[in-house]
Amino acid sequence: MKQNTHNLTGAALLHDPEWNKGTAFTAAERDALCLRGLLPPRVCTPEVQVQRVLGNFERKANDLDRYVYMIGLEDRNETLFYRVVIDHLDKMMPIIYTPTVGQGCQEYGHLFRRPRGLYISAEDRGRIAEVVANWPHDDVRVIVVTDGQRILGLGDLGANGMGIPVGKLSLYTACAGVHPSLTLPITLDVGTNNETLLADPLYIGLPQRRLQGEAYETLLAEFITAVSARYPHVLIQFEDFGTLNAFGLLEKYRNQVCCFNDDIQGTASVTLAGLYTALRITGKPLREQVLLFLGAGEAGTGIANLVVSALTEEGMDEAEARQRCWFVDTRGLVVSSRQDLAAYKRPFAHDHPFLPDFASAVESLRPTAIIGASGQPHMFTRPILAAMARLNERPIVFSLSNPTSKSECTAEEAYCWTDGRAIFASGSPFDPVTCSGQTFYPAQGNNAYIFPGVGLGVLVSGARLVTDEMFMVAAKTLAAEVEEEDLANGRIYPPLSKIREVSAKIGTAVATIAYERGLATMPHPKDLPAAIRAHMYEPVYPNYLGLE
Repeated sequence: MKQNTHNLTGAALLHDPEWNKGTAFTAAERDALCLRGLLPPRVCTPEVQVQRVLGNFERKANDLDRYVYMIGLEDRNETLFYRVVIDHLDKMMPIIYTPTVGQGCQEYGHLFRRPRGLYISAEDRGRIAEVVANWPHDDVRVIVVTDGQRILGLGDLGANGMGIPVGKLSLYTACAGVHPSLTLPITLDVGTNNETLLADPLYIGLPQRRLQGEAYETLLAEFITAVSARYPHVLIQFEDFGTLNAFGLLEKYRNQVCCFNDDIQGTASVTLAGLYTALRITGKPLREQVLLFLGAGEAGTGIANLVVSALTEEGMDEAEARQRCWFVDTRGLVVSSRQDLAAYKRPFAHDHPFLPDFASAVESLRPTAIIGASGQPHMFTRPILAAMARLNERPIVFSLSNPTSKSECTAEEAYCWTDGRAIFASGSPFDPVTCSGQTFYPAQGNNAYIFPGVGLGVLVSGARLVTDEMFMVAAKTLAAEVEEEDLANGRIYPPLSKIREVSAKIGTAVATIAYERGLATMPHPKDLPAAIRAHMYEPVYPNYLGLE
């Protein structure tokens, strides 16, 4: 339980979200902490406060208003915010994260009320360590950082992308119990090439074009040095960087500092977990699958690389494993005869006649699964889904692009255009669908099933690096949590209500890898699962008077 180490009293206490209890301050606390008269006289229980929050939440006109309301609550009363989010995760996650956070980022400058996190800009070159020193907490263990270049499927939103690290770190706390004081959202404002933002007087970032090349790399290197110096035990999560920068940063730093890229590795892990679960329905092993990806960027190639690792772990030759994964990008099928391929695509450029589009690739390659990671909506058309149903008794259809407006198909389309036979997952949530006389509950392949648990395991073990093996074991752990009842209802992921339990198990599995591989810097607990659970924050108000 938190103690009042800040020695705050009066209005200062009410205005500090970490320590504020609002109307839940007891009469004795109000007297001792100079709060008498600064609050309405009636003392409310936390349960009544939650009831009030939910009532106000439901009265909002739309999801964006609900997003603004919840961010405002977090600014006022952090404990109450997390109590509401944890206890009502099904309702809250689509608001504080995808899909609503996408619209929140698009309008971030217009909605701006109070700064959250740390902004490091191109103007801070040469003094980033000074900027990092301004953060008030001395013990930060998890940083989520973005440069705003590729926010979800919405493109370059510049400094407005701060909504993403803020939202991701809220999920670290809600889903895995990482204490909010240990987290730090950071936006690197290196400019934007978004013409609308450059012309917007309310845009909160630098009104200049993006840094590129050496200037960009130098800024990132200074950033990594600065945060690593102040926070030597920190985990850095790269989020929503442009494709080339994402791959370059991960390759450069993954063996130097404790870091990972969620768009590449987290997405891969949650998708592999979904595949493992889907194969329990089809009854066919991973080695017999043919995966066809729409989109050959960070997410798609990250998934394929982890699938290849899974197949090689099962004993398949790496070259043969890569042959199970095929890609269609904006120019057509990725094949070896093409001369326009980026380096990260070439391992999946197979010997095959070029095909111009996704539909022709489906007919030629006869995939068992199609995986959308394109950011292009409505690309899984009715003819394509009908073809998948003709080629497979139970076609696997993963439409992973976020937010919902960018999804390659809807849950209703996936089920109804395959006569209810599709095994479906999406990146953003869809409502239940009734089709062919059966009600389906669409699975959401949300990275929140993976990255909070991975972070928890890294934090508890003090892992020096984050490895692909950790994401592999996270995928297997998540898949094992799906029960037969879930499968019968069309779910290939466990319900969100179990996510803290799932995160604890993933954290245990990840920490175990860290200890086994000699990557841990913390002593090995006698009871690792218990140690993981003991580190998980519960949003409970402090008792300022030390009374039972």
